[in-house]
Amino acid sequence: KVGPEEVLIKVEAAGINRPDVLQRMGLYPPPPGHSDILGLEVAGTIVAVGDKVPPGSIQSSPSSSYLEIGARVLALANGGGYSEYCAVPYGQCLPIPENMNMITAGCVAETYFTVWHNLFQQSNIFGEHLQRG
Repeated sequence: KVGPEEVLIKVEAAGINRPDVLQRMGLYPPPPGHSDILGLEVAGTIVAVGDKVPPGSIQSSPSSSYLEIGARVLALANGGGYSEYCAVPYGQCLPIPENMNMITAGCVAETYFTVWHNLFQQSNIFGEHLQRG
């Protein structure tokens, strides 16, 4: 089932990361209210879009939105990535480049978002150049 601000992805690949291993060992509980099924990053095809996902909310080109049924996306999930289908908040999705296969895309989200958060949001390595105005 897809929530109002989520997309439902038919999972074709999922990454395995340290949090998955720790969760399997019982040392890292899933976030409250989220699936206890492992899997924090996925790649696949959107099969449903929540009714509150803004049209054109994230665009891969000025004339199209990639958050539409049939679009290939990679995503950072809140759990459930090892399932056949995984519901993910739309803001945690990125388009898969045409030259990237699903297996590679399935291993991108956790690393990419972690690095981005640590370098640009936490430590702000470029100072004022990335400040939001």
